[in-house]
Amino acid sequence: MSVIFHIDVNSAYLSWTAVEQLKNGAKRDLRLIPAIIGGDQKSRHGVVLAKSIPAKKYGIRTGEPVANAFRKCPGLVMESPDHKLYRQYSDRLMDFLKEYTRVCGAGGQGEATATIEQVSVDECYVDVTEFVKRYSSPVDGAMEIKNEVYRRFGFTVNVGISGNKLLAKMASDFEKPNKVHTLFPEEIQVKMWPLPVSELYMAGRSSVEILQKLEIHTIGDLACMDPKLLELHLKSHGRKLWEFANGIGSEVVEAEPPEAKGIGNSTTLSQDAVTEEEAGEVLKVLAASVGRRLRRAGQKAKMLSVEIKYHTFESVSHQRQLSKATSQDQEIFEEAMVLFRELWEGTPIRLLGIRSSKLTEESEPVQMSLFDPLFQPDPKREKKEKINQALEKVRKKYGDGIVRKGVS
Repeated sequence: MSVIFHIDVNSAYLSWTAVEQLKNGAKRDLRLIPAIIGGDQKSRHGVVLAKSIPAKKYGIRTGEPVANAFRKCPGLVMESPDHKLYRQYSDRLMDFLKEYTRVCGAGGQGEATATIEQVSVDECYVDVTEFVKRYSSPVDGAMEIKNEVYRRFGFTVNVGISGNKLLAKMASDFEKPNKVHTLFPEEIQVKMWPLPVSELYMAGRSSVEILQKLEIHTIGDLACMDPKLLELHLKSHGRKLWEFANGIGSEVVEAEPPEAKGIGNSTTLSQDAVTEEEAGEVLKVLAASVGRRLRRAGQKAKMLSVEIKYHTFESVSHQRQLSKATSQDQEIFEEAMVLFRELWEGTPIRLLGIRSSKLTEESEPVQMSLFDPLFQPDPKREKKEKINQALEKVRKKYGDGIVRKGVS
């Protein structure tokens, strides 16, 4: 069986800001007082991005307006975010994990270097199946990594341990900070099922409200429901939540190679999108941007993913293998909408993004089957490609803003 760690920095933005301030001679540690990381309301960053444990005791929540936080705690200390600094600390952590698992490999030769899948600036999955064999238990290996992170960098992490990524992530969200937790399949009923359904991964506010109307209050209640009934109320997302409640998740930790990073674009919305139509307008503009960049790079994409960040700052993403590589705006948009409909659960949206990957050269021939409807020439598609090529020439000569589709 695989052994996977989910490593999550505790209150990352606030912790990294505090560590940097202490290095520069600060007399107070933001982690020990009521403090938040916030920002400017005009730039849509006037919300709480991270909070200290003392601030949490005042009922301050991540994602709420800064003004609300100050009403709850008038003596609250606020620092502005420094995303460049956070990226530096994130890179140091990932470099450490790669090196540490190599140094501690079997025989001291680095044979057991772990596969690391970074999923955000402050969290990653690590396949430690081989790495932990030198310890009496996976917990011992996790404890050593956790303690070494604190010794080297001065901030703390939680480590969740399981046989798949879902359960490892759920485990890392148990008691914080600076803890190690396990959640193996045989522990699900005791450790996970009694939890409120709102604590299940990807169970957003809208989904929880629907589940509670169905008398589903705990993760265990959800796990024991008929998935077909859940699909009636929550579509494909209902079955996905049922799978998560039963501990079903991927066991594959995938390190994304540099060449697979692809081309993408995302945008933070000036106002939350609350309907599919509003989100669709944004995705159409993003699809045009991604398509344009692909064509300029002389490439086509075989894989697309859509990212949604909700107003609560929870991020989710979904990817899809395409039947045929493309760089056409409309095709990218149509695929993005399929992904969006499978992913969105009705919660207000703060950010939307489209990313392409598995890129191929534009001139690379496309393999088709005799049974593929595209085997015969498609006059409409050829016409679209010619129009896009003509528009591209105009934009190159006069600038990107010279011509736009009506929706833009």
